[in-house]
Amino acid sequence: MMRNAKDFCAGGLYIAFGLSTVIIGLDYDMGRAVKMGPAYFPTVIGGLLILVGIISVVRSFLQSGTPIGGFTLEGLTLVIVSVIVFGLIVKGAGLAIALPVLVIISTFASNQFRWVPSLSLAAGLTLFCVLVFIKGLGVPLPILGLWFGG
Repeated sequence: MMRNAKDFCAGGLYIAFGLSTVIIGLDYDMGRAVKMGPAYFPTVIGGLLILVGIISVVRSFLQSGTPIGGFTLEGLTLVIVSVIVFGLIVKGAGLAIALPVLVIISTFASNQFRWVPSLSLAAGLTLFCVLVFIKGLGVPLPILGLWFGG
């Protein structure tokens, strides 16, 4: 008998995403650890997601947990809108503008929203993403886009 609905549902999602990733990866060359093909990393991550999902599902039958709480349509809408807005403005505004907009809009979804933690999260996440993805990995996104003279 299931005792923890949160772990069961989370495990099911992990398994579904992991299986999807592994199945999509079957269309690509796997390569090997020394010379990875395009399917290598997604397949490994998909396999790890499946493993975590199985552990969560098994744990849902062994440990009690709290019931799944309700969610608001407003919160879900704000998170979806924040991602859409990010996608629409990232090239024109740049990552340094689009990412804080995404964070601030999505944090409005929480009933515990406060400005200082939201702005701190936006600043820290933006700095991290600029350093790791743009500077470190060379992702071709502008830090400041054409709208702001970038």
